[in-house]
Amino acid sequence: MIQRCEWCGTDPLYVAYHDGEWGVPAHDDRHLFEMLILEGAQAGLSWLTILRKREAYRRAFAGFDAETVAAWSEADVARLLADPGIVRNRLKVESTIRNARGVLKIREEFGSLDAYLWRFVDHAPRHNAWRSLAEVPARTEQSDAMSKDLKRRGFNFVGSTICYAFMQAVGMVNDHVVHCFRHDEIRRLGG
Repeated sequence: MIQRCEWCGTDPLYVAYHDGEWGVPAHDDRHLFEMLILEGAQAGLSWLTILRKREAYRRAFAGFDAETVAAWSEADVARLLADPGIVRNRLKVESTIRNARGVLKIREEFGSLDAYLWRFVDHAPRHNAWRSLAEVPARTEQSDAMSKDLKRRGFNFVGSTICYAFMQAVGMVNDHVVHCFRHDEIRRLGG
């Protein structure tokens, strides 16, 4: 029988996310932007809620094209707040546009969002060896540093806990518990 991290339960969407995406080292700027926004959208909600809305988010936010989203205005905010497919929270919607603008500035300075974000883990995934979900931290020194720097750059919904969840999702850290079949697979992927 396949063993997984307990958090993914049995919901097919959650299991597919756990088995195919969570913890896989990601370096595509568009995907990194998407995950940063979705992790922020999750604040106060369950990740499964966000996963169920993910396709609607992709449609609503132009496939997470930072250049397109950064150019949006108050009229676009109004349009998004009327979209039942996403979390219709004004602060979260406005932060997505603000964060897209921040991504463009980061690209100017670092060449890519990837180069900027991965420097918080010295450009290599950190492989942990947790035996239970209770051992997995909610934040780390690296997520604290990422959060602080993103906030300094004007980003919102990037607290340390959100940053750590993001780091887990995009494979900056491998937090699959050791008995999970994905732990060793992710380790072999490298970074």
